[in-house]
Amino acid sequence: MATGVPDEEHDGVDPLKLILPDEDEAESGTSSVEPEIAADSHQIERHFLRSVNSTVAIRQLRSQGLSFQLWPAATTLVSILDDSAAGPLSSTLAAFGDREQLRILELGSGTGLVGIAAAAALGADVTVTDLPHVLPNLHFNAEANAPLLSSTGGAVRVAALRWGEAEDVELIGNDFDLVLASDVVYYDYLFDPLLQTLKLLFGGGGGSQAMMDKKMLFVMAHLRRWKKDSAFFKKARKMFDIEVIHTDEPCPGSRIGVVVYRFEWRVKGHQQPISQHPM
Repeated sequence: MATGVPDEEHDGVDPLKLILPDEDEAESGTSSVEPEIAADSHQIERHFLRSVNSTVAIRQLRSQGLSFQLWPAATTLVSILDDSAAGPLSSTLAAFGDREQLRILELGSGTGLVGIAAAAALGADVTVTDLPHVLPNLHFNAEANAPLLSSTGGAVRVAALRWGEAEDVELIGNDFDLVLASDVVYYDYLFDPLLQTLKLLFGGGGGSQAMMDKKMLFVMAHLRRWKKDSAFFKKARKMFDIEVIHTDEPCPGSRIGVVVYRFEWRVKGHQQPISQHPM
């Protein structure tokens, strides 16, 4: 396992202060995001993808909560998806060989930026997921970018996925090549449900030969905020081998930047069960 996986405690950082970016920063040219305020006060942000020479447009609904806003790790993950041919994800994607079309699942999609960008940049078949009340905005953003996806051969589906709920995983299945997530580790009461969902996705076959032969990887972008984050990684290492594949420079006023991890399922050696907690 590579070094860099959080083990030691750091001072917490308020996530509300790190939701990205301020309009002043974007207008000054320090961000690749171009915000505009619609007449109904919804914020539309545009992310240019060099790999397809096109722009993804994303609607935020800041007044409706954190799930409707863009977070720092999402833009980091979009950047390395956009540079998939030679960037930090190149070796991860090479593990899938010459597959005609990657099947990708995004957990905790929020606005859907990462999943939509993955579909466009990789020409992938992507399922974006979140809690039921988040889905209308996910549908909106997927439909808003439909012309771009059509031109790149990508596709986006929207589905409900409540972490820790086996029936939700059964509905979407586990026939994916790559699982993506960004900024999903921030509430400690969700650590176990998230890990339970990952266990269902990766080990749901009960150790069958088909599951053991299947190659599926999890890539997660994360900005460390709380001392308690280390508890998630400690539990995750019981099921996964974890490797750091990319680290951003620290954010302004912070000692740390976004880190991108690659999780590879361990077929054996994860005998300790993950307890389930209500969402």
